[in-house]
Amino acid sequence: MTNLTDSNESILVLGIGNLLWADEGFGVRAVQALHRQWRFASRVTLMDGGTQGFNLLTHVQAAMRMVIFDAIDYGLPPGTLKVLSNEQVPRFMGSKKLSLHQTGFQEVLGVAELTGHLPVELVLIGVQPEQLDDFGGSIRPVVKAQIQPAIDIALDRLRRWGCEPQARDGQLETIEYLLPESLDMEAYESGSATQASPGAPDSATAAR
Repeated sequence: MTNLTDSNESILVLGIGNLLWADEGFGVRAVQALHRQWRFASRVTLMDGGTQGFNLLTHVQAAMRMVIFDAIDYGLPPGTLKVLSNEQVPRFMGSKKLSLHQTGFQEVLGVAELTGHLPVELVLIGVQPEQLDDFGGSIRPVVKAQIQPAIDIALDRLRRWGCEPQARDGQLETIEYLLPESLDMEAYESGSATQASPGAPDSATAAR
């Protein structure tokens, strides 16, 4: 496969959304699952962007290429995956907001563009949510089923950008949590998660 990028160019893989509102957590869950399955070179940063808005600006400005996972209102059946690229991304996120986190992130993209530091390639991997109005609920099965297909799309794009992800062996290595352990999906859904502070899902965390 042809390497389309310089091996030193930085890549950001960002999951955005709010874990506390059901399918809004899709983006964070997708990047979390990607982190648990694959290792990447140091130029690739995987980040739980939560609902951080402008706190993500410096990370976006530093990236040459970026993949975004998010729940998006495409007006399609729940669980439908749709991929948008480049100039489609800020335009679509500006017109199809599900929540305040998308308002903030669309503004981040706008400022990055105005300062001349918008990534040269953007890819938005979005899923149509089924349920948002469920505080404390996890993502619905029809949306959860799209996490792996979304990861596969991201891996294909990353390989096109010259990355060679390495599969992790969960039996032979300790994998650091991308999120606090109490917010890991298995713990969250089992109800065994410790009480998180109100701001916990909003905190951006990253792994390389």
